[in-house]
Amino acid sequence: MLNKTNSLNQLHTEMRACRLCYDAGHAIVPGAIFRGSAGARVMLIGQAPGVTEVEAKRPFNATSGTRLFQWLTQAGWAEDEFRDTQYMTAVTKCYPGKDKSGKGDRVPSKAEQALCRPFLEREMAAVKPRLIILVGGLAIKLMYPKSAKLRDIIGTAAYFPPETVVNPVNFDLEQAELVSGFDERKDENGRWVVPLPHPSGASLWTNKLENRALIDKAVSILSYLRTAYAL
Repeated sequence: MLNKTNSLNQLHTEMRACRLCYDAGHAIVPGAIFRGSAGARVMLIGQAPGVTEVEAKRPFNATSGTRLFQWLTQAGWAEDEFRDTQYMTAVTKCYPGKDKSGKGDRVPSKAEQALCRPFLEREMAAVKPRLIILVGGLAIKLMYPKSAKLRDIIGTAAYFPPETVVNPVNFDLEQAELVSGFDERKDENGRWVVPLPHPSGASLWTNKLENRALIDKAVSILSYLRTAYAL
């Protein structure tokens, strides 16, 4: 574990010092936001930090975090427990700034995502999570097709058999089994992936009754996984 911890600490140092996007002219606020240690078994991947995350130096600090942790609490994780024991990161690590329209934050460009991708892969390789929670469209598209509709994937999960995660950096959904719920017969040495919508309070999608039922189903899957694998 010591070597694993040292490797992750070195990665964190590099992430905090990174200025690749800033030097390339992207309108970001430098300063990677993440939280977690080598002992985590769950990796939560969001889209990108917001301005309050930059100020507080922790992921999902604002109103979206309030809703996210309502879901995770329903699944059995207290917020402080989850933050202290699991790993939280994002597709891109730095605050991308406000959208030109003035409404919400700017979505990181493909170029920014590409510059940050090696960090995400190294995080995954270091942590080797048993469960990955993808939060929001940008994170979901790391594995799911761009054409995938939230109504078709929220409330489902993907299971990667053990042989597919010998190399822990695996984003290939074709190597996974898509399931509609938790299956206790699956080998616990595999990896589960559960998508969640972005928890923004302004989201019209999460405010619709039929979609809330899908979120409840996703939370139920997370609850089963947490209990079954002592996550």
